[in-house]
Amino acid sequence: MDATDRRLMHATQAGLPLTLEPYQTLAEQLGLSKEEVMQRLAAMQADGIIRRIGAVPNHYKLGYRFNGMTVWDVPDEQIDRLGQQVGQLPFVSHCYHRPRHLPDWPYNLFAMVHGKHQQDVDAQIQHIAAVLGEWCRGREVLYSTKILKKTGFRSGQ
Repeated sequence: MDATDRRLMHATQAGLPLTLEPYQTLAEQLGLSKEEVMQRLAAMQADGIIRRIGAVPNHYKLGYRFNGMTVWDVPDEQIDRLGQQVGQLPFVSHCYHRPRHLPDWPYNLFAMVHGKHQQDVDAQIQHIAAVLGEWCRGREVLYSTKILKKTGFRSGQ
């Protein structure tokens, strides 16, 4: 990383500018071309310096008051296939495999769902249960009560 990359990282650590053309706005702020901003971000992503560039919505502000992390106990040998199926459901915002912590925590498949009403989330959970079918050996839902983190890495430089 050179000094320009560090300036770009610092300028984006709170997120991209909320403008119609965020890369152009960054370019103007940093005295670069839009293409150079995009190339540098792509290179940092390819090098693993930054993981991803994506939107992080505030579900509460969008009216989604019922946010539940569903956790499922499915056979480990089926986790990849089942995780793909659950992760592709349009109402699942993120889905991933996590290690079990037996005997207290048997769950290995996590899927986040959101709804404006409790019955929306209940229907989504039933849909996931139907997708998992006979492979589902147990489940829980952990409901969010507040947003704990909505930021990435912060550098003081």
